[in-house]
Amino acid sequence: MLQINFLPVRQLKKREKAKNELIAFFMLFSAVVVVCAFVGWGLSVDLDSARRENARLTNEKQGVQKQLTAIDQLNKEKEELERKTKVIEQLKKVSSLAVRVMDEVASRIDSNRLWLNSMAETGGNLDLKGIALDNESIAQFMDNLKTSPFVLEVSLAESSQKALAGRDLKSFTIFCRVAPPGNDGVAVDPQSDETLQKTTKR
Repeated sequence: MLQINFLPVRQLKKREKAKNELIAFFMLFSAVVVVCAFVGWGLSVDLDSARRENARLTNEKQGVQKQLTAIDQLNKEKEELERKTKVIEQLKKVSSLAVRVMDEVASRIDSNRLWLNSMAETGGNLDLKGIALDNESIAQFMDNLKTSPFVLEVSLAESSQKALAGRDLKSFTIFCRVAPPGNDGVAVDPQSDETLQKTTKR
């Protein structure tokens, strides 16, 4: 008996279709892998570049911070130097104030009518004690003191009769506030930012 084998056409077509689909899937998968690899490589390059840029910016920031710290330190040293300079200038003014005030007082005394027994200056307060022929001599001396650029205020703290060498004289105590004169030649109160004009009439 003759037997004829017919090829399974449908099965062959299904196998061919499955093979083609498998090849297409493999190619698609390969393409996806390649694309992912390229994307990953690009991201890695960008990440390395970002890291290098970040490192560069960090170094620049540290350099700038060092400069800012140095500038801040210089400003502090400058302020401290200015403060010390002001203190030194003030000390010079204070140390010379007593000498200048003594000279001012001495130049305004009428030695024929008035004599000082003591003169004490403490913190801008000047106490003058002495003997005068009469009240008029004391008043004249006070008016003379008011003309001094070192004197802020003048007031008579005490006046009394005193017998000396058979004569009736006047014992007195005068209180003054003194300070170095400012640029305009008027005494400046160290406890105020403003120049105090003489409170008594010259």
